[in-house]
Amino acid sequence: MEKIEVGEIFTIIDENDQENEVEIIGTVELEGTEYAAVSFVEDIQQENDEEMDVFFLKVDQDGDFAAIDSDEEFDKVLAAFDEMMDEEE
Repeated sequence: MEKIEVGEIFTIIDENDQENEVEIIGTVELEGTEYAAVSFVEDIQQENDEEMDVFFLKVDQDGDFAAIDSDEEFDKVLAAFDEMMDEEE
């Protein structure tokens, strides 16, 4: 599996079949699974943290991005990213 990198930009297709460019703004490994925090490139370019939507994707066994399956998994990932961000400040 190829390592994902902060700053990497890729395109996702939303539920309305619209293409959106997102950028990886952070990664964390939790219980053997790698997760990426991503935000829309357009939001990042505006440099307004209060308006920036951040969401999380997990990296599956094939190295592809996948949705997080449960609220419990999401809560664990959110807590891990929050802890990582607190350490960086």
